[in-house]
Amino acid sequence: MMSKKYKINELFETIQGEGSFTGQPSIFIRLQGCPVACSWCDTKHTWEIRAEQQVAGQTMLNKPEESDTWAELTIDEILVIFSQENYQAKHIVLTGGEPCMVDLTPLCDALEKNGYSCQVETSGTFPVQVSAQCWVTVSPKVNMKGGYKILSSAMKRANEIKHPVATEQHIDDLKGLLALHNVENTQVYLQPISQKERATQLAIKTCIENNWRLSVQVHKYLGIE
Repeated sequence: MMSKKYKINELFETIQGEGSFTGQPSIFIRLQGCPVACSWCDTKHTWEIRAEQQVAGQTMLNKPEESDTWAELTIDEILVIFSQENYQAKHIVLTGGEPCMVDLTPLCDALEKNGYSCQVETSGTFPVQVSAQCWVTVSPKVNMKGGYKILSSAMKRANEIKHPVATEQHIDDLKGLLALHNVENTQVYLQPISQKERATQLAIKTCIENNWRLSVQVHKYLGIE
């Protein structure tokens, strides 16, 4: 199980800028591959898995800018990187791409055994295969180009639902999802798709009306990764 490999686009330490863990020092593991195709995605370089873009782990770690290169690492190799880079954070964020395209349970189990907490950020379009303790952030992507449906199992597993919004239609989509999947007690965050005033004001207004919370992507305001 420890020999399982994961295709990783980026691995870095920063501050979590979204949702319940905003402000938490975190190690981000960004996995390669996503067929959902959100039009506003800010990590489109993670969508395709091309064999010719595979690089060595150290090359991936040290790349100077975002790119579609990726490395295939075992769990042991990931833990070695944590040590060699002297990362201090104890919270791991598994993101992408769409991390739930693969079984993350062995990775979560190993990380937790080594003293880390885990969080996965997913679109809710693939089965969520993680440890029982893993914090699941579902950011449901409705009617995207890829044609994937939101899974009821993902919505019910969510510890938080973080929904990107720019228009009233996005609010209606979310309310429809919550009703369809009978989600009642999960904390909901609205996240403006951009930092534009119109989207932000819509999110603030809707949060107040529904007793939801606002997630403003703090890392973008701070200018950090």
